[in-house]
Amino acid sequence: MFIYLLKIAPLSKNKTKTPVIRAEHQFLNATTTVQVDPRDPKKKRSTKMLCQVTAPEEKRKIIGDTFINISKELIAQLDLDPDHVYLGQGTLRPDLIESASHLASSSADAIKTHHNDTELVRLLRAKGRVIEPLKDFHKDEVRVLGRDLGLPEAIVNRHPFPGPGLAIRVICANEPYMEKDFSETSVLVKVIVSYAASLERQHPLIGRIQRATSEDEQQFLVRVGEQLKLTSTLLPIRSVGVQGDCRTYSYVVALSSNDEPSNWRDIARLAKTIPRICHNVNRVCWVFGKQVQFPVNEITPTTLTPQVLSILREADSRAQTILHETKYDSKISQMPVILIPIHFDRDTVLRQPQPSCQYSIVLRTFVTEDFMTGVPVTIDDQVPCEVFHKIVTAILDVPAVSRVLYDLTPKPPGTTEWE
Repeated sequence: MFIYLLKIAPLSKNKTKTPVIRAEHQFLNATTTVQVDPRDPKKKRSTKMLCQVTAPEEKRKIIGDTFINISKELIAQLDLDPDHVYLGQGTLRPDLIESASHLASSSADAIKTHHNDTELVRLLRAKGRVIEPLKDFHKDEVRVLGRDLGLPEAIVNRHPFPGPGLAIRVICANEPYMEKDFSETSVLVKVIVSYAASLERQHPLIGRIQRATSEDEQQFLVRVGEQLKLTSTLLPIRSVGVQGDCRTYSYVVALSSNDEPSNWRDIARLAKTIPRICHNVNRVCWVFGKQVQFPVNEITPTTLTPQVLSILREADSRAQTILHETKYDSKISQMPVILIPIHFDRDTVLRQPQPSCQYSIVLRTFVTEDFMTGVPVTIDDQVPCEVFHKIVTAILDVPAVSRVLYDLTPKPPGTTEWE
């Protein structure tokens, strides 16, 4: 992560350059304080170190506050007067909206805290020490400004990278997330993806599906259920989403089959339908490869260790390289690559099952203008399936990777990033 400071005060005679700071270890070992009760700002507690934290909001706040603390250290090293140094940020309006900043809305729900809008940034902003010339613009408007200024198209259309970086692309967990609703939700999703057979058997949950769908949608479910022999797997993890303008932190559904879909539009439509029926699901993915045979009831304990981050970096590098080489990166606004603590293809019914020790990688393509709403690429429409096959093959060569998934979820109900 880099720090950009607008220097108003002159540098001392012995310091004529602004250094670039490599602060990986400082970030991984950093902590901060967070509110215990939002109704009482004075009640706070200290977090664990970033490399030990699993909650996405705590990760984001640690990173945002550490960013400011390191900038303060830099100011001191440069022997500058803090009151005459300004922080220049490329904050966009979606950052402020999702962070529930009063600059964007007086009543918005906090979807996720952006590193450029944490409490420490807000304190600096209140002192007039933050310069954000783009804070009233969306991404599409910024690109228009860039073109008007004569910036190269490669810069104008560059894929954005999130401030918290890889930290929010690693789904951290110490234990599986399986609440009381896990079993019922798992069954309900199975009924949805095999709707025709469930209708014939008059499954007790059919009525719930019919109340939440139109007749046309029910006919669609019948057709998909007859044509595609799908398996649904409810994953014991959570991802961040947005439903009804409010933040959700809910289950992920994985779809699989021994036969790859001939019509990916049907799979995309199914991915939209499932969260509307199951409100505690905010993300639906496709699992490349053979049909998932076994339920997933465990996770690989995962935190932000250098080893875990290196796996994700390698997977991301391979995916982005192929996307660029095939020249399909111009068809996509962004393609986050996510590591989830899921080890597929483990028969946990065995008397002595092997412990969960692998991870899976998710490809999250996203097509949007303003990054407030958007859709994933429909495979074979904007990007051929063969491109994703190349990416999957390359990623599966990375050690400790179990499977590769494709995120089918629009925004909403999912967010661009998983956390």
